[in-house]
Amino acid sequence: MVMGITDVDDKIIRRANEIRNLCLVSPRVRCPPWPPWKRSARSCDAGVAVGAMSVSPASLARLYEEDFKQDMAALKVLPPTAYLRVTEHVPQIVAFIERLIANGHAYCTAKGNVYFDLQSRGDRYGKLVGVAPGPVGEPVDSDKRHTSDFALWKAAKPQEPFWGSPWGDGRPGWHIECSTIASLVFGSQLDIHSGGVDLAFPHHENEIAQCEAFHQCPQWGNYFLHSGHLHVKGGGEKMSKSLKNYVTIKDFLRSTSPDVFRLFCLRSSYRSAIDYSEGALLEARSLLRATAAFVEDARAYLRGQLAGGPIQEDVLWERLGRTKAAVQAALADDFDTVRAVDAVMDLVHHGNRQLKAASEEPRGPRSPAVLGAIVAFVEQFFETVGISLAERQCVPGAGSPAALHSLVEELVRFRLKVRQFALASGEAPGEAPGEARRQRLLERQPLLEACDALRRDLAVHGISIKDRSGSSTWELLDPRTEDPKPRS
Repeated sequence: MVMGITDVDDKIIRRANEIRNLCLVSPRVRCPPWPPWKRSARSCDAGVAVGAMSVSPASLARLYEEDFKQDMAALKVLPPTAYLRVTEHVPQIVAFIERLIANGHAYCTAKGNVYFDLQSRGDRYGKLVGVAPGPVGEPVDSDKRHTSDFALWKAAKPQEPFWGSPWGDGRPGWHIECSTIASLVFGSQLDIHSGGVDLAFPHHENEIAQCEAFHQCPQWGNYFLHSGHLHVKGGGEKMSKSLKNYVTIKDFLRSTSPDVFRLFCLRSSYRSAIDYSEGALLEARSLLRATAAFVEDARAYLRGQLAGGPIQEDVLWERLGRTKAAVQAALADDFDTVRAVDAVMDLVHHGNRQLKAASEEPRGPRSPAVLGAIVAFVEQFFETVGISLAERQCVPGAGSPAALHSLVEELVRFRLKVRQFALASGEAPGEAPGEARRQRLLERQPLLEACDALRRDLAVHGISIKDRSGSSTWELLDPRTEDPKPRS
């Protein structure tokens, strides 16, 4: 898998020029430090503290690229085998264009531009989207032969980066960049090409035209997977930066786990638009919690910690087999994750029903094998789609030192109440003082033993509890010396 990084295009160049011009106009304004996505236009949006006039499109693109990679990692998206940047492959792009010209599919103009000749494709253009939309209006000074032709090489303009070529200084067009990068790695046959649904035309259509003309092959790509957009619930409009109706990934992950977001996405077809709403996210979170709870209950049953009798093994074995087949069929049908998730959740529902019925029966022979198989399958499915059930859907920050400190405080406080109850005399009227107290302490001895066991168990994890008269305190053990150190 290869991901192409477009680190030079019209938008990037325009943005870099805006930054440069803003800092030139206001040289005394100290621009804030990077990163650019945290700043407003008034404060020199892409902000550099020093050397603002030397901001290049490539350096600006690299900052956004790194931020994108961090966001993808935070969402648990696996990285590609390789990232290939356009600016690092300009000589290969030039060679690609030269062959297109030699094959009769492109031409150079007197202005130094190079265009793909769409008429050379005949009726093969438009094979991806069925019917190619008509061309947009062209400026009066256009040097194209036909209005539908598209740029492979753009002649250099003032305040734009450029590279040398047989046609003069300039830079690559957008479509040719991806075709060259894909051909460098995969040659004349590409198995799967992915991208947003808005890229089907003209971008992917033009890629097909370029690659089939370059490789002289009847079919370059086998499959194109076009993903739908994230929409604002009720508005029917795409969530985008230009419309100012977006939530950044970093802000989103402050309140929601990546696992919840992944399930939220899986509950819609990858080709469909998804309505972003709090209700849909809450539903995804609820499903994950229910699944994690089932897995924990099933494990407790396997360990003999969940009271109950046997379950209907034949029913669950049959249900598990049907679910495996249904999941396989769904994923083989254009990655129908909606049907796959529904099948797994139905299996969890039936497993829960069997556990509930078993818990209402007197103890008897247990049926661990089928529940063990179901737990293994459910965990494997969620692991395959990048979702962890073990994390219990904690939001970022839930494992912070402050949160853990509060958790230990509550645990020690609860243990103290149990211990005080176990040690209390509480003599009733008419009882023989000595004998009654001894009997009561004997009955409550298991509680004291449990308190002692908890203290020993926490010591293993670096937490030392000290019982004093009427109170209990705790400290963190220094792992280097095993001596207590003050809480912080």
